[in-house]
Amino acid sequence: MESDKKHRTEVKIFGEHYTLKSSKEPEYMQKVAVTVDETMNHIAENKPRLSLHQIAVLAAVNLADEYLKLEEEYYNLMELVDEEIDSKKG
Repeated sequence: MESDKKHRTEVKIFGEHYTLKSSKEPEYMQKVAVTVDETMNHIAENKPRLSLHQIAVLAAVNLADEYLKLEEEYYNLMELVDEEIDSKKG
């Protein structure tokens, strides 16, 4: 269960330092920051002429795409589980 307590986590994303406040544990927020940092760095390496703004937007698009694919996969798996449960009942 998540706590109502807010944790402050110092992170570095794309060379900038940020303080994140979240009810999530600092270790989790570090993972989030590393994921964003890696995504932005990968884009910057492949497209060195892009501005910081463009890199950030493309990172957001890539991460949202990955999230939506995983969400769809999750719901498809849940549907299979429900079908399996229903077949066991009948």
